[in-house]
Amino acid sequence: MKQNPRPAKEPAEQVVKEIRRATRKHYSAEEKIRIVLEGLRGEDSIAELCRRERIPPNVDYRWS
Repeated sequence: MKQNPRPAKEPAEQVVKEIRRATRKHYSAEEKIRIVLEGLRGEDSIAELCRRERIPPNVDYRWS
């Protein structure tokens, strides 16, 4: 009986990393500028702005 070679299974961590990488949202320069300017206006807190835009607060600080 002939056996078909099976491809090596990837570790679960690697699979999860690739799924996350494929599903990450990428923001255009215009979107980043809009979000940072909203934060600088100060109408809402940075935390509220980040919740609304679904980004972590450290990302907003990194962009500004």
